[in-house]
Amino acid sequence: LLENGGQFVFGARPRSFPELVTDRALDLPAALGPLATLTITVSQVLVLGVALLLLVGLRQVVGRTRTGLAMRALSLNPTAAQLMGVNLDRIIAFTFGLGSALAGAAGILASVQQPSIDPLMGIAAGLKAFVAAVLGGIGSLTGAVVGGLLIGVLEALVVGYLSPTYRDPIVFGVLILILLFRPAGLLGRLQPEKV
Repeated sequence: LLENGGQFVFGARPRSFPELVTDRALDLPAALGPLATLTITVSQVLVLGVALLLLVGLRQVVGRTRTGLAMRALSLNPTAAQLMGVNLDRIIAFTFGLGSALAGAAGILASVQQPSIDPLMGIAAGLKAFVAAVLGGIGSLTGAVVGGLLIGVLEALVVGYLSPTYRDPIVFGVLILILLFRPAGLLGRLQPEKV
């Protein structure tokens, strides 16, 4: 509804996003050896730095606050959480607000890398984020980061050594393999099914 509504209101034509950072390649010191030949841009460092800051902030909120404790309790057993005095509606609204804010930050970070926006630009990123979460382990913040890094490295290797054509099929092939052989993900734990 949102994607098609956006196309109806704004049109489907891609639009330019204002350049937030003047992008240029960084000069890496020769002491890094073969890594000095890598091309790293200012926008890549900015995106990585902001993403790490957001991850640390999210871990602090979820792991060290009363609201985070309530979020974790609600995810495990909503009835017990409510009996312990957790206001379910407030915690659910906070969780959706926090998730929406992080999605907005991700959209801005994506537009720093690719300064062109359109209503359908998040489909591929959303699917790959899902693959990363499954690979790392659903419910594990660290697992999602590890899964995302592994998917990114895998994509770079496929593009560098095979062909960009095989990037998406191999990523989704990894999803199928993980679901077949390790459904809890790399850092997830199998939990008994609740009936």
